[in-house]
Amino acid sequence: MFVPFSSMPESSRVWLYQSERKFRPDEVDFIVDKLTRFCEGWNVHGNPLPTSFDVLDGQLIVLAVDETQAGASGCSIDSSVRTLREIESQLQIDLTNSGKVSFKSSEGSIEVTPALGIKSKVLAGEIQAETPIINPMIQTKADLSTIWISAGNSWLNKFFPN
Repeated sequence: MFVPFSSMPESSRVWLYQSERKFRPDEVDFIVDKLTRFCEGWNVHGNPLPTSFDVLDGQLIVLAVDETQAGASGCSIDSSVRTLREIESQLQIDLTNSGKVSFKSSEGSIEVTPALGIKSKVLAGEIQAETPIINPMIQTKADLSTIWISAGNSWLNKFFPN
């Protein structure tokens, strides 16, 4: 059952999907329509789940589930991933590949790079200790208050001189 994102409890479980580029306005409309319809029917073993989503910074999708009544099962999570893959296919973007890191460039745009190539971005000075990166520890809606953390306070800290 779809619930407005602002009404979801802070304890709601969230999944964050990062696109390598900003969505165009028509793509945001498509995403909103697709995810609204998905959330309206998302259930676990026939029981509706209070669910929602949000599009952040025109490039990130947050999917949320209130698990206080029933937890999201493997099958229900798989159905959400199938929906995200349909969005990927339609928009020719990459959302479900978890092997990437998003950071804010010095101009403020969101850049996405493969995690395996992140060290070269640090060594080239594109990512510095104060550069905001996506916090990979986001698990709940409350955690979204710290969606951006400095690279120096993340696992990237090992690449910076002490």
